[in-house]
Amino acid sequence: MEEKAVKRNLAIMWVANFFVAGSMTMVIPFISLYIDTLGNYSDSFVQRWAGFTFGITFVTAFLFSPIWGRIGDKYGRKYILIFSAFGIGVSVFLMGFVTSVWQLFILRLIMGVATGFIPMSQAFISTQTPKHIAGRVLGTLQTGSITGSLMGPMLGGVLADALGYGDTFKWVSITVFLSGLIVLFGIREVKPKLSDDASDYRSYTAREVIAHIVHKPVLLIIMLISTLVQVAHFSVQPILSLFVEEIHGPVNIAFYSGIAFSAAGLGNLLMARNWGKLGDRVGYIKILIGLLFMAGVVYFPAAFITDIWQLIILRFMLGVAIGGIIPLRIAYIRQEAPLSMQGEVLGYNTSLRFLGNIIGPAMGGIIAGFFGFSAVFFVTSGLLILCGILLLVSWYKNEYAGKHAHLFSTNRG
Repeated sequence: MEEKAVKRNLAIMWVANFFVAGSMTMVIPFISLYIDTLGNYSDSFVQRWAGFTFGITFVTAFLFSPIWGRIGDKYGRKYILIFSAFGIGVSVFLMGFVTSVWQLFILRLIMGVATGFIPMSQAFISTQTPKHIAGRVLGTLQTGSITGSLMGPMLGGVLADALGYGDTFKWVSITVFLSGLIVLFGIREVKPKLSDDASDYRSYTAREVIAHIVHKPVLLIIMLISTLVQVAHFSVQPILSLFVEEIHGPVNIAFYSGIAFSAAGLGNLLMARNWGKLGDRVGYIKILIGLLFMAGVVYFPAAFITDIWQLIILRFMLGVAIGGIIPLRIAYIRQEAPLSMQGEVLGYNTSLRFLGNIIGPAMGGIIAGFFGFSAVFFVTSGLLILCGILLLVSWYKNEYAGKHAHLFSTNRG
């Protein structure tokens, strides 16, 4: 595929990811407030069902991601992207008309079937990108969804205040439909010949794909880390506003909570592409190991902070570290999986990420409830450092040591 066409597809998918990520984050912050308007409910009922309606999307997405990945490998990813955008758009539009919590819950469940636009777009761009620049390109693509995620909550709040919650859902769906339209009319999917390896072009059964993952220890660890990193990251999300209130007080709580959330996104935005470029140059696993340890170290002192600005600085530093983890993981999968199975492998990776999204908030809430906020940061720090250790040991044992032993024996010969 010509370089010009690759750049065009990347630019279009950047815009589409911006719209989808921005649209989804516009409505998520006020789901609990929307539920509260659907009936005369107690605070505990609203909190419980807000958790259910938020999490159910990830449950169905966890189940369907590998299926869409396999279909994308076989028939092309463009039409899966279009289906995903319009599926999300219809679901969000109908959420503006619900009159009960059950209706909202069911629509969020159905939306999970189509959810996966951003991971599928990563697979789409990955397969059309030469391996030696995959980190940089995927890092660039990620800045689109990060930018949307940063702007979404603010714009969603403005719309909700001006129009009400129900009408906000209806208007937000328009930008999701727009993402589907620009993919439909702007993207030209080409299956490029990126290598001379015959394994890139043969068909694989689901069993062969799983066997490929299992027989590559470092790739398997990378996939498992997808879950653990999401568990660590999402364990803090539900309690962050409460933690801000504890250290800062109730004055302007929404404003300072928003800054704390956005600080991580800003660090992520600034560094995602740079980590990808560095990974292209020195190796994805080396940078990933360093970022996992860095993220673990940054989380630890959050347990001891006493000032809101200390939290904001640490959240920014966390975003700097976390910013490289997703594009580097995908670039490594691009490197290790044959072209014709990459969508399915990335689908499994996405499922494992969604699994972490499900486990993380529940785990964070339980730990905070029994042991306090500080314990959540200790556990999160430990999880990320554990990920770094697992990846370091696996990489050293299966790639680094074997490669250097081979070079040593070759030099002696």
